[in-house]
Amino acid sequence: MLEIILKTLPFFALIGLGWGAARTGFFPAEAAAWLTRFVFFFALSAMLFRFAAELELREIWDPVFALAYLLGTLAIWGVGLGVARFRGLTWPQAAMEAHCCVIGNTGFMGVPMLIALLGERAAGPVLLILAIDMIVFSTLITVIVTAGQSGRISLSTLGPLLRGLLANPMIVSMLAGLGWSALDLPIPPPASEFLILLSAAATPGALFAIGASLAGRSADRPLIAGWLSFAKLVLHPAAAALACLALGVSPGPAGVMVAAAALPVASNVFMLAQYFGIAVQRVSSAVLISTAASVATIPVIIHLIEKG
Repeated sequence: MLEIILKTLPFFALIGLGWGAARTGFFPAEAAAWLTRFVFFFALSAMLFRFAAELELREIWDPVFALAYLLGTLAIWGVGLGVARFRGLTWPQAAMEAHCCVIGNTGFMGVPMLIALLGERAAGPVLLILAIDMIVFSTLITVIVTAGQSGRISLSTLGPLLRGLLANPMIVSMLAGLGWSALDLPIPPPASEFLILLSAAATPGALFAIGASLAGRSADRPLIAGWLSFAKLVLHPAAAALACLALGVSPGPAGVMVAAAALPVASNVFMLAQYFGIAVQRVSSAVLISTAASVATIPVIIHLIEKG
């Protein structure tokens, strides 16, 4: 267990460094926004392209794995929705809380950290989870919130959603990488070195940016945020584990799925809440609390995975 804690400590130390730099004013909010933009459009995209280009489609697409992740995630999404509706929240508010319960920081935190901790065998499963989160659950929350706010769903709503998905650099880089792999094209050495150099900035840049983005947050409505954090850090990985057992997912990919499900609430959930003007404070608090709590929970999950 101590070995796992020591392995994960540098990752959380980078988050803490970003938080401290922003909290003291040395790294202003504007700088954090530009660093996030650099990681999102360049460093992380280079990493995703490189991993996808070096994998075959069969190493990423596993229908049983995808079904297990969907079932486990939908179960907790349903729990989050049900709890919110029981408390009297509207459908859009309930959907946003449900989104908090299942959408982890897979892009900025999961891709670099889990691949570093679990090895490059984790790349395929992590990329598939990232694609499912962005395509299935981003579509689900957008449709529910839009329908709840406007009272209907139209093609004019779905059009911008589809364009947004196709313009997402993480999706574009993964698709481009898979296309490169499908054509069986070699990556020229200078291009390979370029991608390696650029993608090397993804891990420290993303973790530092996560920390910097947390500096301006406060733990408002801690009881609700605590529930959402518990659902994300405990219930979601537990449901993923049960779904893997039920469907017979291989131990290696199953471990990656459980670890990915144990990631804290993603910052882009807050961005979505801000965009729609729904549950902004409780989502912000859930991002803060779940990220802070994951310092303790993620090493336990990784330990259980390696022990099992």
